[in-house]
Amino acid sequence: MINKVILIGRLGKDPEVRYTPDGLMVTNFNIATDEVRKDKSGERVKQTEWHRIVTFGKLAEISAKYLSKGKLIFIEGRIQTRAWEDKDGNKRYNTEIIANNMQMLDAKGAAKGDDAGYESLPPFPDSGPLSEEDVPF
Repeated sequence: MINKVILIGRLGKDPEVRYTPDGLMVTNFNIATDEVRKDKSGERVKQTEWHRIVTFGKLAEISAKYLSKGKLIFIEGRIQTRAWEDKDGNKRYNTEIIANNMQMLDAKGAAKGDDAGYESLPPFPDSGPLSEEDVPF
């Protein structure tokens, strides 16, 4: 069986850094990918899809150091869906891409914090802040 994802997209915001209980660095960030198609009337319609990305260890260190909002990146990894119960006993699900390879695609010399290209991204559909109880690890 194969579980492989390849994406090229732009970061919606700077990576968030966390650590596992045993000290392994983890970064979480979202990237946007776009698809342009024509609707029934022939008008071009742009649809943006958001993807949650998780990196661990050395890849997390690189992500935290070099990635920022608006950067264009290539991600290769696998899809993982986790399920857990929130503090109210509701079943919650989170589907994310566990990255095992990443390449930065912006021009060399583009500094971290350079938001070129970010303005064209629609906002990430935020479901509100996550509490510690919402995060299953």
